Amino acid sequence: MDRSDLQILAAARVADAESLMNGGRWAAAYYLLGYAVECGLKACAAKQFHEHEAPDRTIVNNFYTHQLDRLLDISGAKAVHQARAAGDPQFQVNWNVVHDWNESSRYDHSTTETKARDMLAAVTDPSSGVLTWLKTQW
Repeated sequence: MDRSDLQILAAARVADAESLMNGGRWAAAYYLLGYAVECGLKACAAKQFHEHEAPDRTIVNNFYTHQLDRLLDISGAKAVHQARAAGDPQFQVNWNVVHDWNESSRYDHSTTETKARDMLAAVTDPSSGVLTWLKTQW
């Protein structure tokens, strides 16, 4: 899997989540939206791998996590993220919504429509969405 695969997967997970939202499948949509952000962060991290060069061990080890904070740490975009959050309060709100996601949400069947719609907005908002921003970094 390469960086472009991760970019494609991020977009596909959003499309999947939107289809699930249309069917009232809030928990599944929420879960996939988190994976869209995870793929976006991993695409940013993959940008740091260079052919014929041994990658930094921390980046490699942390690449296989589902923890969004750790992925942000290795993404190469953390400083830009912090600057964006400081200058765009809505981006910070959106990051806070996304930040609450974790892979164990796949077992949570009680996710509400509001929580799923908030996640969709936080990920895809055209001006302050987390994935919208990640696309500028990958």
